Amino acid sequence: PARVQANLPALRSRFNKCTMAADSRVCFRPACGCDGGRVEASVDDIQGTTVPAELDDGLREQLARLGERSIVGWKVGLTSGKSRDAMGPGFRPFGYILRERVHRSGAVLSLGDFGRVGVENELCFRIGATLRGEVERNDVLAAVDAVMPAFEINEPRLGADASQADRLADNLSQWGIVVGEAQRLDWRSFDFSALEVALAKDGAVVETVAAQGHIDDHFESMAALARQLHRFDRALEAGSLVITGAFARQAVTAAGRWEGDFGPVVGKVSVEFA
Repeated sequence: PARVQANLPALRSRFNKCTMAADSRVCFRPACGCDGGRVEASVDDIQGTTVPAELDDGLREQLARLGERSIVGWKVGLTSGKSRDAMGPGFRPFGYILRERVHRSGAVLSLGDFGRVGVENELCFRIGATLRGEVERNDVLAAVDAVMPAFEINEPRLGADASQADRLADNLSQWGIVVGEAQRLDWRSFDFSALEVALAKDGAVVETVAAQGHIDDHFESMAALARQLHRFDRALEAGSLVITGAFARQAVTAAGRWEGDFGPVVGKVSVEFA
């Protein structure tokens, strides 16, 4: 496709953001002054999402590093809060979730197993039918089987000078997930935008986030994920688990029990660090 040079200044202004936030959606420094890794490549396609070559290379490298390891599903990146569009307008990268890193609610994880670690309240959807190709929101509505309250466990492994492509290759800091009980809802009528999600540590609420205006539509996010995977000759397979973006998020710096409360319909999930 023809290159679109005229759009580069606007796109670069979007790319030159904190890549710690773009990486894991948690900045672990109290006063972030980093300018991130800058993308200076020309843009090859400006229809829907714009994907500079460096970002494609980062996703390609991520899949190469995955190799033959078994995965249970995917995360959709850059869908909420300040991280939304952090690598370009509409760009929603994927990250894989290793099968061995899925834990049930109440799991106890060792702080000593991590360098740095953070928790994020997320919804985790289970896909009931394979989604492949140019998937739209209605396709996802027909394919989703269940939703679970969840935590994403992030482990930032890179320094502040890492490029955005490096962060994509490093799987967007993904380490694993913790999931609660599965719920089957009327996907067309349940109002996910009305959710208010609370994050508590040792029984004390430390953050509450309302979904409205904070996070992308979850079914649009999963459609974007399926389309992004299709670009790399992959599909969103039946049985896959998908996390669709952070509500509350906190760095974990000491032992304690974390609980995410998604309300009476979706439920609660907990994890302990010891």
